[in-house]
Amino acid sequence: MAEARTLRNPNPSPATFPARNASHRIVRKRGLFLPVSSSSSSRSSSSYAPQSSLRYAVLGAGFAGLSVAYHLLKHSPRDSRIRVDIYDEVGLGGGASGVSGGLVHPYSPKAKLLWRGKECWEECLELLRVAEEAAALDELSNKNHEIDGFIIRRRGILRPAMSMKNFDVLNENARNCLPSCRIERTSQDAARNLIPYFSTPCNAAFYLPEAVNINPQRYIQALFLACQNLVQEASGVGLEEKELHLHKSSINKLTDLAPDYTAVIVCAGAQADSLPELSSKLPLRTCRGVVAHMRLPESARNGNIGESPSILSDAWLAVQNSSSLYMGATWDWNSRNYSRDVSADEASRALVELLSKASVIYPSIKDWTFSGAMGGVRAMPPLTANNGSLPLLGSIDNFVTGNGNEDIKFWLFGGLGSRGLLYHALLGKLTANAVLSCNEKLIPSELISWKKPYID
Repeated sequence: MAEARTLRNPNPSPATFPARNASHRIVRKRGLFLPVSSSSSSRSSSSYAPQSSLRYAVLGAGFAGLSVAYHLLKHSPRDSRIRVDIYDEVGLGGGASGVSGGLVHPYSPKAKLLWRGKECWEECLELLRVAEEAAALDELSNKNHEIDGFIIRRRGILRPAMSMKNFDVLNENARNCLPSCRIERTSQDAARNLIPYFSTPCNAAFYLPEAVNINPQRYIQALFLACQNLVQEASGVGLEEKELHLHKSSINKLTDLAPDYTAVIVCAGAQADSLPELSSKLPLRTCRGVVAHMRLPESARNGNIGESPSILSDAWLAVQNSSSLYMGATWDWNSRNYSRDVSADEASRALVELLSKASVIYPSIKDWTFSGAMGGVRAMPPLTANNGSLPLLGSIDNFVTGNGNEDIKFWLFGGLGSRGLLYHALLGKLTANAVLSCNEKLIPSELISWKKPYID
């Protein structure tokens, strides 16, 4: 039987939805999960009669899925009754999102502002703030608080210039940076004040002081808490009813869900292609990445990087604390190995590749010891004509049912590639608003243009 983790408004109206694959219902109160009996989960229909009932299935519990779920709950009509079911066979952050490097900024490798970079950056910071506040509230109220350690590490990111040509490009584009995410040119000596033993081939680097490092697994857990809080807040107001359910189960066919839901939103990353209705129909390439966890032995701690920024180059180094960092990531194109586990052989090959790149910019990495590896498969979108690689959004009824009715049932939010954290907040919000309005025109044309060859 599928495992279900559920939160619902403790004061629902009598006409309750049946829980799909759920063996129990629980409500979160004062930081605890408590059983709800059928007698305590009803109230008189005369106290509140909702005008409409909405039920949504979100497939995937990574950055995309949690963002969509949050915004569905946040922006649903006040007079509606809404239930959101999140389906993920592994659970929260079980796919590529959970092994992300977590380095977030709104720029390309050439320091150009990405598509809607300012808006994406602002929405990302807002959702990070929401998650961080939810985790802080949970820590105060819950003795069994499970999120230990930082969610957001605010030490910036340092990008070295790898050649004079690279320096010129970065230097030129840095002039057009956002005030909210500055790009500052710095010398190697100044960079070493930020990161001991840092090295750059051109004696120059570019520092992004406002860029952040996210712990992806903790962030996803905190964002789920934020979704739960929206349900609790709705119960306090008493004018709307919201439910949230997390099911650790897989979906074999999209059409199996159609009778039970107002809409189904596919946020399953690279595994969206495993759904028979979407198999070989999405212009996505899979790419497995392996990330190595490195630790610094006590005997080698002659240069403290605990307060240092992370490094972004041919290999990235995501600093966790003075003795722990993540190093990534490899690029294994067209891989179908979705396992987070990494074999000894795969880990060995990844370590050789990553160390050769990282040692150019941080020679002291040779003093660190390998502590483990994890892998995930990215869903890489195609290049657009003018905006680089953009995620895929929009209605997919044509793929699933063969027709595109006005009452759109099936939606896609996928192909976040290696920029999931930057894009997930804004595009999750756009997707949720389009779903709630049943109006694909609310999504920018650049994000639905991928469908044109299939429609024509």
